[in-house]
Amino acid sequence: MNFKNNSYLCKTAEEQASRAFICFNPKRISALRSPEPIAKTMYNKIKTACAALIFFCSPLMAQQNGTTQCGVPTNQPEFPRASYQELPDPHGIKQSDWKGITDWQATWGDIDTRYEKHVPPHNKQGISMTLEGWKGETLHAQAVTWSGKTITNLTFKFSEFNGRNHQTLPASAFSGGFVRYVMTDQLNTDGKGGCGDRIDHSLFDSLLVADCIDHTIASMSMEAYSVRPIWISCRIPKETVPGTYSGKVIIEADGKSVALSLKIIVHKRTLPDASQWAFHLDLWQNPFAVARYYKVPLWSQEHFEAMRPILKMLAGAGQKSITVSLMHKPWGGQTEDYFESMVTWIKKVDGTWRFDFGVFDKWVEFAMSQGIDQQINCYSMVPWKLSFQYFDQATNQMKSIQTAPGEDAYNEMWTAMLTSFSKHLKAKGWFDKCIIAMDERPREVMQQTLKLIRQVEPNFKVSLAGSYHKELEPELYDYCITIGETFPEEVKESRQKQGKVSTVYTCCAEAFPNTFTFSDPAEAAWIGYHIANRHLDGYLRWAYNSWVKEPLLDSRFRAWAAGDTYLVYPDARSSIRFDRLVEGIQAYEKVYLLRKEFKSLNNQRGLEKIEKILSPFKLKNLPQVPASKTVQTAQKALNGF
Repeated sequence: MNFKNNSYLCKTAEEQASRAFICFNPKRISALRSPEPIAKTMYNKIKTACAALIFFCSPLMAQQNGTTQCGVPTNQPEFPRASYQELPDPHGIKQSDWKGITDWQATWGDIDTRYEKHVPPHNKQGISMTLEGWKGETLHAQAVTWSGKTITNLTFKFSEFNGRNHQTLPASAFSGGFVRYVMTDQLNTDGKGGCGDRIDHSLFDSLLVADCIDHTIASMSMEAYSVRPIWISCRIPKETVPGTYSGKVIIEADGKSVALSLKIIVHKRTLPDASQWAFHLDLWQNPFAVARYYKVPLWSQEHFEAMRPILKMLAGAGQKSITVSLMHKPWGGQTEDYFESMVTWIKKVDGTWRFDFGVFDKWVEFAMSQGIDQQINCYSMVPWKLSFQYFDQATNQMKSIQTAPGEDAYNEMWTAMLTSFSKHLKAKGWFDKCIIAMDERPREVMQQTLKLIRQVEPNFKVSLAGSYHKELEPELYDYCITIGETFPEEVKESRQKQGKVSTVYTCCAEAFPNTFTFSDPAEAAWIGYHIANRHLDGYLRWAYNSWVKEPLLDSRFRAWAAGDTYLVYPDARSSIRFDRLVEGIQAYEKVYLLRKEFKSLNNQRGLEKIEKILSPFKLKNLPQVPASKTVQTAQKALNGF
């Protein structure tokens, strides 16, 4: 069998079973040929199950069962929702790891650890855990369970959390979910990033990692010799009386239970609601991925209902911007579900232009209704392929035109568009929120584009996510540069005085810090502290939910390191990465509020202490100084104010 062939075709039932291991590093093939007893049993079960289900490879079978991005059959219906089976672990089970472990056990784990599915957990924290934070803050803990035998019913629940004088934390403050395992890969072979073509996944190691937080199910089963983490969250109500609250997280498995003690120390300071956070969060949304995964018509009522919890979760992280596609494929076909235009471009018989903003209005109004209402970032006057699609009334068909900024055809088309768009935005009351947005475009191209914008409507706000160019900076309201670049101090201060937005972004290019599914979880939190250290406004990541083909099962993609295209999962399942990112944003807000307070009181000592706390958050320190160590130290210090 050719493990480098990612074709979806199969020839025999045995081969179909074996394809559960396609995309795994060929270095692992020998282990499959001569596996240890437990791994061999698992392999035979997979093969037998597939053989029973698959008699031949047919179009009907392809419709019934899913296939991941790199060709792995899921052996279950495509695009699962309420329940699903994780992919087999390519590393299998080593019997020696489980020597002497025959029963089920549970303890507190560490939120900085992604526990392996088939290795008994290390970094165990015992049966007692203490968390501390401000009122209004969300805190996280991770319990971990493991078993040498099969468990049919794993559940967890919370006791009452009581403080002094009959004070309590309500049950509504606590939530949790089972941590699910998804397939990932690794950085490029040079270890310097995750960009580039990944069609041949056999060149990268395949790993099953803990990431998705599944709140949609109340119980799970556990196979023998496996691990199941449980993610616990506590959002401290703002009206909580400061003090210590004690309770338990009770984990039960087939009649046996373990009570893990948990203390929540609530400090006197208060974090405001996410809608009031100063941090400028811009995670790009992809509504087209939602329509595909949920199998609903685009822009239908069912589509909006499917998007509701996903956008609500994003608003709860303090998201500021709505992602809008003004034209067809602003970024080419770089995602599994490319972006269609939310504006219908129509060239009339007489050669003039008309624009229909109906879908644009529906999307913006819906996003605003979910709490994302500060900016409308509209992409892109400069798409990657410089191809513009429109409906031609004269021929009654869709056409496209290749043209670039500065050319007559481009100027004629975009003059009409910007004129009509400006009028529409003002009628809707959205003009001041609208941003004409571009990303990673060359300086000369941006200058031509800015020239046209200013000729048509001088008051349009413009943004760019890309490299720093001093010639462009004065024209940009929202300027996001790569995390490795810096704004000159005088420029940064000037932009802040003008109320402009100055942020940084990470993408596939950065090895550290990042939010890949294999990244150290603490790196996501580290980003917020780093941005606070640099006195910047926030962070951009290009993909909140540009899901791969089977996002719950396999986070790998045909380009870029696994997890680069999305942070959250279907049905508003969060992830360890996303929750830790929000943790860092909360830290940024603490710093913002403390700086504001200390400046008003002329408390120089307090300001100096904050800068000292943040000083280790420099890119040069990663990964030699683990992100987890730096974050833990800073978190404790901030809570000491």
